[in-house]
Amino acid sequence: MRKLMLAFAFAFACQAQQHDHGAAAPATAAPTPSIAHAGSSVKYGDANGYLSLPKAGGKKPAIIVIQEWWGLNDWVKQQSDRFASQGYVALAADLYRGKVATTMEEAHELSRGLPEDRAINDLKAAFKYLAARSDVDPKRIGVIGWCMGGGYSLGLALNEPRIAATVMNYGRLVSDPATIARLKSPLMGNFGAEDRGIPAADVKAFDAALKKAGKSSDIKIYDGAGHAFMNETNKQGYKADAAADAQKRIDAFFASHLRG
Repeated sequence: MRKLMLAFAFAFACQAQQHDHGAAAPATAAPTPSIAHAGSSVKYGDANGYLSLPKAGGKKPAIIVIQEWWGLNDWVKQQSDRFASQGYVALAADLYRGKVATTMEEAHELSRGLPEDRAINDLKAAFKYLAARSDVDPKRIGVIGWCMGGGYSLGLALNEPRIAATVMNYGRLVSDPATIARLKSPLMGNFGAEDRGIPAADVKAFDAALKKAGKSSDIKIYDGAGHAFMNETNKQGYKADAAADAQKRIDAFFASHLRG
């Protein structure tokens, strides 16, 4: 029952944002054949993902990239490619194992049907895969996610103490002190003040709980922004200024904790 309730909470965080995702979002969320990607598909255990590699050699920091509720689509692959262009080995985990939603109904079904324990195990397998690569420094692996993936970003950090830096963008929060105590990595969060599924008051309470527990947190709430404000394919909810600021914060955060 607990797993079912947690899975529902993950799904609800995105389901409740149907207006914020916008009617145009499903059409642009599907993979577009004309987009060329620098990475390639990889398999690790029972899971698979999309791997983007930097051009320079040597051991590099790495980032696990976690999808929105749409699945491993072009937008997620672009984020992975972008991190690779900055010198990170980036692995976008395919939590739906090959399925990608093109409508909100499909995204709702896929997110609701995703077993949380399997998703966390797939993400732990992604960490293990990166840590074993000769071009990755296993002590410098971070994680980032958006929407459903934002919650799973935090979920991985809670279940894998070797994560070195965690970024969650409008993802599911936790409030249990014992759960928060398990967090080992510094955490950055970016949220929208108008997000109806993740109220600003809850975000502030989460940040206060992190600080009370002695955790390193950098949480920002953007006025006028709702859910999925960082995704430019979200025509109704995308906020260019907020997205640019959040991305700048993310880049500096990863540079500090994965390169510093």
